[in-house]
Amino acid sequence: MKIAASDYDGTLFREERISAEDVEGVRQWRAKGNKFGVVTGRDYGMLAPQLHHYGIGFDYVVCNNGGLICRADGTPLWQGTIPLDALAAMVKDPGVRRSFHFAFSAVDCTYLYHEREGSWIAREAGQWEFQIVKIREPDIPWLPQIHQFSLGYPEPEEAAAVSASINAQFGEIVHAYPNRCSLDITPKGISKRQGIEKLVELMGWESPEIYAIGDETNDLPMLEAFQGFTVETAREDIRKKARKVYSSVGSMLIDCL
Repeated sequence: MKIAASDYDGTLFREERISAEDVEGVRQWRAKGNKFGVVTGRDYGMLAPQLHHYGIGFDYVVCNNGGLICRADGTPLWQGTIPLDALAAMVKDPGVRRSFHFAFSAVDCTYLYHEREGSWIAREAGQWEFQIVKIREPDIPWLPQIHQFSLGYPEPEEAAAVSASINAQFGEIVHAYPNRCSLDITPKGISKRQGIEKLVELMGWESPEIYAIGDETNDLPMLEAFQGFTVETAREDIRKKARKVYSSVGSMLIDCL
């Protein structure tokens, strides 16, 4: 069995769209009996409507950098947990407070506050009809199970700097992954590699071949673990770690059939 695992933003979703080449590549891949899914930092509710809109068929999703694993229909199979007291402490950090928003990912919605000009969470939620629940800081200790805490910054350098600070302060509990101007914080031990490995276990897939493709820092765990691929628009340091560079996800899938 062959399992394709594609990052979304910057990999499958490039230049604000999914190309016809990618749609056709996924179609041919799945027509051969192979499995295709997206492994992303996004919530399921902000991902699945876009995949349906562009006509991408999929068999699973690993969301929130491995924090949530779902069947294609959104049925959750597993999720990680960030202690709520750790979240309450993190939001007081000066670097965290410079974020455009505080977004807390649960299974069925995103809890949002500290939203400022420049934030894209509410805009995308409105565009794709994903549920947002607005809260206040005192509500954090009463949130349901949260598996990712997401921030946003005007420049990638600031996201990377705050990531390093969070990992230094809270590294025993969480891990922060910068992804361009976004910063995603997951439980310690959670990654896209872990998400794929847990998915295979949950699905009962025996010794599948994994074909991973991504373009950013948060993709490195799966690219390194599975000798993965990248796209031409990835940074040079990512391209150097990839087995091969492709023009698109579709071209990789067709080449690996």
